[in-house]
Amino acid sequence: SKLTNLGHLEMTWRSRVRFHPLLVRILHKSRLRYYGKPEKKMDMPYQAYFEVADGSGMMSMVLWNSLCPEWYHSMKVGTVLLLDKYTIKTSYPFKTHPTPGDSQMKRFATIEISLNVRDPPTEISIIPEEMVKPEWGLPEVKYRFITRSELDDLPNNHSCDVIGLVTFVGRAERARKREHSEDFWLYRWAHAIDGTSDQPFILELFATSQPDVFEHIHPMTYLVCTQMRVIQDLTENPSRAVYLTTSNESQIFITGWHKGQPYTKDAKVKNFIQWTKSQSEADQIKKTVIGGYYPFPRPPDSFLKY
Repeated sequence: SKLTNLGHLEMTWRSRVRFHPLLVRILHKSRLRYYGKPEKKMDMPYQAYFEVADGSGMMSMVLWNSLCPEWYHSMKVGTVLLLDKYTIKTSYPFKTHPTPGDSQMKRFATIEISLNVRDPPTEISIIPEEMVKPEWGLPEVKYRFITRSELDDLPNNHSCDVIGLVTFVGRAERARKREHSEDFWLYRWAHAIDGTSDQPFILELFATSQPDVFEHIHPMTYLVCTQMRVIQDLTENPSRAVYLTTSNESQIFITGWHKGQPYTKDAKVKNFIQWTKSQSEADQIKKTVIGGYYPFPRPPDSFLKY
């Protein structure tokens, strides 16, 4: 059928009501957002953002309401979609944006694709990877993997992806989203090593929309975290270690979930796998820890400094 592309949509969307189908690849995926309120009667108040791309550039796509439980888990990073009967809206100005793996890619930030269950009902098809043709010109998913030896030189809030062998995982903890609020963030601390430094990655992992992964992070698992943010605030406490925290678009994968993921082709991931083959499992198990309270960043050693 006749297809359009994202670049053409941006130029012509104001003059059209009906758009040709789109063929895009998912490059980033946000956590699922629940926006229900007691006074509003909505069946499925859910929303999820994706960043999708074709040969012309990248644009946000929003999945709304009852389409979320139906499609959210099937729409993975790397999935190719054929979309029809979608709508185009001006972009929501306050949403977060992931850092693209390909810095050269053009971003269409003024509009976003909206997928709804009605008015009109969007038609979504997932194209199996083996049926994707090179002539469609869809971009590959690219990553920004770093090693532990590179981490200390990175600026605060820098976006990166990491892979490591888990040596410590703390218990799940809760923090209030706002003071006096009834809503909580759920998070846990983890350490992962990659053989490039004596120091581990210190990871603050908030529960994403992957409870089956979040609950099963154990020592000795291979952990991949994408779209992590560097926290490097040296002003308060110079001895404070640098750590990484999840963002709205972070995805977490553990042993058993790596097969078929686009990052398995990345050079730094392959180097890490080579390093793990040279390690003695028995030696590494002796160094692992699970559970307990993990105070981080560590408080100063005296009350005066505190």
